[in-house]
Amino acid sequence: MKEGIHYIRKAIIGRLTDAVTINGSYVAVYNKVPYDAQEPFIKVYSVSSNEDFQNQTSYITDCITNVEVVTAFDGDDGGELQSNQIVNQVLQLIRTRSDQYYDLSSDGFNVITCELNGTTYTEEDADDRTYYRAIMQISNRILET
Repeated sequence: MKEGIHYIRKAIIGRLTDAVTINGSYVAVYNKVPYDAQEPFIKVYSVSSNEDFQNQTSYITDCITNVEVVTAFDGDDGGELQSNQIVNQVLQLIRTRSDQYYDLSSDGFNVITCELNGTTYTEEDADDRTYYRAIMQISNRILET
């Protein structure tokens, strides 16, 4: 059995990079957010990888990946709308039907499902900014070929 979740994360990052825009600018996509990152940005990270099914010839793994959208505004200048708009674009790109699943065949995997387990929205008031976060939990079941 091979670990496949990092291929899912790489595919998500590849699909989102230079594809999501807000106010005419691309939204940065990170695996690890640099200390000098400017909002808005998207962070993609692995959550869990669980063996879902196996038989004598194959393994199916459920890979859970979080896609987090972070926006921030000075004081009370902004709101949740910008994070909603980015989430909308992200879901259109990664929550697809089988004919547009990630092609992981060269890595030895076949994506067999893509599901949105839910989106959680939070708001945090800091001293000088208000931060809005939207965390989408994506489940991809992959078959090791």
